[in-house]
Amino acid sequence: MTSFDINLLPSYDPEVERRVCFITGGNSGIGYYTALNLYMKGYMVYIASRSKQRMERAINDIREEAIRRRLKLSSSSSISNGNGTSSSNKLGELYYIEIDLLNLNSIELAVKEFKSRENSLHLLIDNAGIMAVPFKLTKDNLEVQLQTNYISHVLLNDRLIELMLKDSVINPRIVLLSSIGHWLLPVKLSLNYQFTHYKPNLLFSWFRYALAKTAGIQYMKILSKKYPKILCLSVHPGFVMNTNLFSHFTRLPIIGLFFWCCFQFFGWVFGVTNEEGSYSTLKCALDPSLNCQDDNGKYFTTLGIESKPSAYVLDEKYALENWNWTVDELAKRGHPVEI
Repeated sequence: MTSFDINLLPSYDPEVERRVCFITGGNSGIGYYTALNLYMKGYMVYIASRSKQRMERAINDIREEAIRRRLKLSSSSSISNGNGTSSSNKLGELYYIEIDLLNLNSIELAVKEFKSRENSLHLLIDNAGIMAVPFKLTKDNLEVQLQTNYISHVLLNDRLIELMLKDSVINPRIVLLSSIGHWLLPVKLSLNYQFTHYKPNLLFSWFRYALAKTAGIQYMKILSKKYPKILCLSVHPGFVMNTNLFSHFTRLPIIGLFFWCCFQFFGWVFGVTNEEGSYSTLKCALDPSLNCQDDNGKYFTTLGIESKPSAYVLDEKYALENWNWTVDELAKRGHPVEI
């Protein structure tokens, strides 16, 4: 695997340049290490999650881990900021924002809370997601994977983008966690086609997942054209096998053990750790070589390597159809977004 050095990405002195990040799902897995490294880079990190108790525990863990890592690096005279000069060694701040991506009203409340505390936003990371779970409708009458992985983040981004367009915000970025699993979409389908009556559910759950991830990458490309001053990127973190995303399969009766063994073997051969999975996000969030003119709307894979998504993602007519459907569905539920 290609090496990745987080110390080569820039850090910020929060007392000189206050940079704010909003990330969904930062209490575990990839999101945890994304939040940890941004905190160590001097960011004010707002972590949005459902459980206050779990999030408070995660924030304490992040603070302790950051101190442990700083002590380990104390023998070094400085940490490179990517330009060969000494960077700030100061930590940022960590804050909790309550949000439930399965409830569109909760997103509106979370945004209202965030705006009462901050008047600008530099980095927005759509990290939270679920994978290949059984068919289920949310309170908003949307398929659970489609809402969690895609539609809720569309609403969240729409409400927060105004804070990223302020003149005081330099180099704003939005990073969406996608997946190489978007290639599993078997045929070009509208977002309202959710395989609700097809069996086995175990198989078609993957197709629903691929559909949501395809729509997410399409959305970031549309967003990059709509807001050319915001760098909008989507990433595949790599095959991170030791994550809660696979808990549904490993808990299945009888065959759960089979899946667990398969995931362990696959992870041993092809997988990356949770922290390695965060590197593609961190590169897209921090790398000064990426810019709106050359890179907006691009898709990156493990360790931040630029890649080409599926033909369905690149189909502009199909992307526009999915976007129009999304706008209509949000409007029907009382959450209009800017077209």
